[in-house]
Amino acid sequence: MTTDTMGNSWQVKRLAGALGAEVHGINLAQADDGDIAEIKRLLGEHMVLFFPDQNLSMEDHVALGRPFGPLEGHPNLAERNSEQHPEIFQLAASQGGIADEWHTDLTFMEQPALMSILNMRKCPETGGDTMWSNLCAAYDALSAPMQEMCDGLTALHDAHPHGRADKMTIHPVVRVLPDTEAGPGRKALYVNEHFTRRIVEMSMEESNNLLSFLTRWVQSPRFTVRYSWREGCIGMWDNRCTQHYVLNDFDEERIIQRVTVMGDHVEGVGARWQPWTERTSRSAMGRHDRQLSGYLCGQSAEAAE
Repeated sequence: MTTDTMGNSWQVKRLAGALGAEVHGINLAQADDGDIAEIKRLLGEHMVLFFPDQNLSMEDHVALGRPFGPLEGHPNLAERNSEQHPEIFQLAASQGGIADEWHTDLTFMEQPALMSILNMRKCPETGGDTMWSNLCAAYDALSAPMQEMCDGLTALHDAHPHGRADKMTIHPVVRVLPDTEAGPGRKALYVNEHFTRRIVEMSMEESNNLLSFLTRWVQSPRFTVRYSWREGCIGMWDNRCTQHYVLNDFDEERIIQRVTVMGDHVEGVGARWQPWTERTSRSAMGRHDRQLSGYLCGQSAEAAE
């Protein structure tokens, strides 16, 4: 149990050993500065929060998101942004068309999503649950030699799943988080099966093997929480230290609306090796090699201007 600045009691129920909590006793439509500060504290502690029975309007949903930072609908799927509120991204599905690959939101951007706030407008009677993974716990559970190697690597991310493979950026494989309730300067694995294409400093074969291992590793049940939605529930999560996955096991309509808080700054310890593409001829490069080489050349050209 926790208490807000007005002395009102909130009931906070932890949902799994790794992450996640359900919060009762607050009306998010009337959240004040003290409530927002307490939500930030709880989010730092639990990484993902659920607030049942809120039934927020679009206006209340957007108003809830604004104190956390700048908002954006979706940079690539503009047709799914709400006409009433372009800061809201809506996704309706009855079969398929959902985020059924593990991912962190918008990692193909240089400054990706800081956090996401989801409003479950309509959900199936059964199915359509969402899972989250604790990326700090996943990093901490690696052996010391694996941690040391990953600390010195970077990875290319792109928006190929959205039909925009030209949108890409490079992030550290391991990011260093700012101080939170979860601990000072914790490290988190920052690769995912949806947007991460290759390890910059490795050959394609080495990259495929390491990414395959790491993206499966973060999916281990011991790092996860699974949540069964009900209409009117608000879910929010910290994109800096989590991945999520929607179970595609339903055939009734599922409608979500999401407010995305932007402005994340991804920091790591710095790459320790040169990009692999600088050590191989272009004729020997595969598709992702050429993509990486093109991106690096573009960055070099920008720096020279």
